[in-house]
Amino acid sequence: MNRKTIFSIVLTISIFALAACASVTATPTSSNTESIPIASNDLQATMPATTSNTDPNVIAPTAGTTVSMDPSLACSGGKTTASTTLELTEGPYYTADTPERANLYEEGMPGTKLVITGYVYDTNCQPVANAWLDFWQADANGEYDNSGYTLRGHQFTDANGFYSLTTVVPGIYPGRTEHIHFKVQAPNGPIITSQLFFPGVAQNESDGIFDASLLLPIQETSAGLQAQFNFVVSAP
Repeated sequence: MNRKTIFSIVLTISIFALAACASVTATPTSSNTESIPIASNDLQATMPATTSNTDPNVIAPTAGTTVSMDPSLACSGGKTTASTTLELTEGPYYTADTPERANLYEEGMPGTKLVITGYVYDTNCQPVANAWLDFWQADANGEYDNSGYTLRGHQFTDANGFYSLTTVVPGIYPGRTEHIHFKVQAPNGPIITSQLFFPGVAQNESDGIFDASLLLPIQETSAGLQAQFNFVVSAP
């Protein structure tokens, strides 16, 4: 075999080799391109939170955030029934006809700011829209405003049964532990009068009214203290 023939064979083999490499490295067409799945957590972080009550474990109606409720709370964690919130004494310091407001905190007010959020449900764990809630409490020094409406106010739940209260942690006065009074009522239903309590307070043990079922689960956040509580009422 002469050199010219050998050169022709080598050249032909090289051309076929180059063609094979080109077919391997060529950009795939759109029909062969695989889609890249998006992690559900990444998607949720960019979506506005819903105020729908289809998921009772979501309590934050603020756009762009979702907050899971403590599954031990009434009507959370998939529960479908619940007993009505325990009733306790009204006490001597109730004032009727309070201002309608969800924010009882005033600028410069002494004490630790606290935000309480949650829902009002009926005993079948259905949200109660337009439920009435009335709150009153002592200030950080353990004193009530009995001539005005400081740290007193009422509000109504939204269409999903959601409420939010901004206030301060109340102080202790002789004979009582830290507590926030409340009344809650479904439209045309019976009124429940009771009190909310705070965990880890030494006076809880000696307070004759204290009940652990009414404890607020307090959490420390960068924005201050937050708590959650679901009320259960009898609907008419």
